[in-house]
Amino acid sequence: MSEPLPVASVSIVVPVFNEEGNLRLLNEELKAQANARPETRFEFIFIDDGSRDASRSILRELAGADKRVTAIFFNRNYGQTAAMSCGISLATGDVIIPMDADLQNDPADIPLFLKKIQEGFDCVSGWRKNRKDDLVVRKLPSWIANSLISWLTRVHLHDYGCSMKAYRREMIQEVALYGEMHRFIPAYAAWSGAKVTEIVVNHRPRVHGTSKYGLSRIFKVLLDLVVIKFLTVYFNKPMHFFGTIGFMSFGLGLLAELAAVVYKISGLKDFVQTPLPVIGAVFLIVGVQCILFGLIAEVLMRTYYEAQGRKPYVIKECIGHEQI
Repeated sequence: MSEPLPVASVSIVVPVFNEEGNLRLLNEELKAQANARPETRFEFIFIDDGSRDASRSILRELAGADKRVTAIFFNRNYGQTAAMSCGISLATGDVIIPMDADLQNDPADIPLFLKKIQEGFDCVSGWRKNRKDDLVVRKLPSWIANSLISWLTRVHLHDYGCSMKAYRREMIQEVALYGEMHRFIPAYAAWSGAKVTEIVVNHRPRVHGTSKYGLSRIFKVLLDLVVIKFLTVYFNKPMHFFGTIGFMSFGLGLLAELAAVVYKISGLKDFVQTPLPVIGAVFLIVGVQCILFGLIAEVLMRTYYEAQGRKPYVIKECIGHEQI
């Protein structure tokens, strides 16, 4: 059996936010990987997501010194998903590999991703098996979130939060990304019929700078997971979703009202002496309305962007990319 042909071109996409201490070393490591594979064309797309340190000046320097480097500058901070979406949309490589700029992702793992792509996979997800992060703040919440995401999406991966993944360009560039949804791309891919696999990657401790993510991000991810579940399962049949909630709400409200009537008939308490009618009416209605308003807003937001061909970010400046 003949060896698979090497990947013709690779795009490395790196969102950047206040990473001045890591950019030069990361660029050197990426260049070393590219120089070791002269048969493959590499491009490095750095997207500065409104950094307030010296990251912008360093990226200008890197883009001016190497034609393979593209530096994109947002006019403010839009978030990691928006930066990643921008880089992916501009990538020209056959394979797109997003990764973090904090040096915790190891560029030496790039050949492992490319090997899996050559084996016929469309999406290769990294697994930080020996993660060098705080147990309580990062690792435990991540384990809980990954278990929940795998259960709800039925795409079982150990580490949805690992930014370092590899995608075939024709698959990833069809996915519209919003919120914190870049982590759910493997689930999108699997639902679209793509072949998804997972590999163990090296995870290094952070040396320069500080982490930009805390426990508050967990709640954002969980909310996005609700949206993902709605859009993928119920988008074409929303009544199944809303109807289920409606029946549950109606049933609980009916039980509360029935309990209030039983109290009244038995002479234990009058309607004005028990909070059951008010609790059943107010809390259930408000809760359902909040969830529905959130989901409707998500659908309207997608309609707004997709119908007008708009992007959820604004590029202030671009150096070294001919497509803009």
